[in-house]
Amino acid sequence: MGERQSEASDGLQAGTAAFQRANLALALAGFSCFSLLYGTQPVLPQLTSEFAVSPGEASLSVAAGTAAMAFLLIPLSLLADRYGRERAMKAGLVGAALFALLSALAPSFLALLLCRAALGACIAAVPAAAMAYLGEEIAPDARGRAMGLYIAANALGGMSGRVVSGLLTEWFGWRYGLAALGLVSVLCAFSLWRLLPPARHFVPRSLQPRLLLADVRQIYADPGLPWLFMVAFLIMGSFVGIYNYLGFRLSLEPYHLGPAAIGAVFLLYAVGSVSSAWAGHLADRLGRRRIMLIMSGAMIGGIAITLASPLWLIVLGLAVFTFGYFATHAVASSWVGRRARERRGLVSALYLSSYYLGGSTLGSAVGWPWTHAGWPGVVGTLVVCIGLVVALALYLGRVGES
Repeated sequence: MGERQSEASDGLQAGTAAFQRANLALALAGFSCFSLLYGTQPVLPQLTSEFAVSPGEASLSVAAGTAAMAFLLIPLSLLADRYGRERAMKAGLVGAALFALLSALAPSFLALLLCRAALGACIAAVPAAAMAYLGEEIAPDARGRAMGLYIAANALGGMSGRVVSGLLTEWFGWRYGLAALGLVSVLCAFSLWRLLPPARHFVPRSLQPRLLLADVRQIYADPGLPWLFMVAFLIMGSFVGIYNYLGFRLSLEPYHLGPAAIGAVFLLYAVGSVSSAWAGHLADRLGRRRIMLIMSGAMIGGIAITLASPLWLIVLGLAVFTFGYFATHAVASSWVGRRARERRGLVSALYLSSYYLGGSTLGSAVGWPWTHAGWPGVVGTLVVCIGLVVALALYLGRVGES
C-alpha cells in the first residue's frame, strides 16, 4: 500500500514492478518506431531496380515517413496533451505496424510512398507522447535512467531495422525485410498495450489557439532556440544524406556490396550510444559551445575521409562522422532543454520537427549532387551543411548557454 501511495504522489520509483513495466513498454515502442522509420534505407538500390526510379526518387521512401513525422509531431503532441499520452502511443504504434505490413505488399512505387507516409504519421504520435509520459509518471530521481533507456532503444531500433531489412533482402527480397519489421512491430504494439501502467499524473491541457500562438512567439523571440532548431535540421539532413547515398556508392564497382553488407554498415550506430553519453557529460564540464564545435569538426573530418577509395577508410570515416553526429545531437538537445524553461514540451516538439524535416528534405536533396557529381559532390554538399553548424555554434556561444 505504501509503495502504491508513493508512486501515485511522486511517480514510479526505480526498482518497482510498475517502473520496470513502463520502461520495457516504452523501450519496445521506441525500438519499433525507429526500426520501421528507416527500414527502406539499406534497400534503396533494390527499389530503384524494381520500380525503375532514380536514386533520388528511391530515397523518398525514407523521406515520406520522416516528413510526415516532422509535420505531425507538433499537432499530435498537442492532441496528446489534451486527450492522453497512452491513447496516442497505443493508437500510433498499432497504425505504424499496419502500414509497415501494407508497405511490404505495395504494388507500385506510389503505393509504397503512401504507405511510408502513413507509417510516419502514425509514428509521430509516439515520441510526441512518450517523453511527456516519462516526465510525468516517473519519479524525479529515476527519470534520467528511464529517458536514457528510451533513447538507447530508439537508436537500437534504428540500427536493427536497417540491419534486419538488409539481411532479409539479401536472402529473400526487400518485401520480406519490410514484412518482418512489420511483424516485430505488431508484437511491440501488443506489449505496449499489455505492459504500460495507466497514467496517474496526466492533466489535460487547453488547445486554445491564442495561448499556443503566444508560446510560439516567445519561443521564436529567444535569441538561441531558432538557431538550435536549424542545427537539428542540418545535422539530421546530413546524417540521412550520407547513409542514403553511401549505399549506392558501395553497391557499385569496385565494391559491389549486397544489401546485407550495406545493412551491416548501420552497426556503426553503436558508436552513437557511446558518443552521446560522453558528449553530454563533457558538455556539462567544458561548455556546450566548445563540445559542439569539436564534434561538428569531427563530422567534417569523417565526411572528408570517405573520399578515400579503400573500403576500410570509408568505414572509418563513416564511424568518425557518426560519432560526431550523435554527440552534436546530444549537445544540441540538452542546450534546447536548458533554454526552453517552462515551455519545454512545445520547444521539444519544434526541435524534433526541425530534426526530422531536415532528414526528409535535405537527406533526399543530396541525391542531386550524387547524380551530377558522384560522391565528391555529396561530400562537398555535406561539408557546407556542417560548416554552417560550426558557424551556428560560434554564434550560440555569444548569446549564452542558458
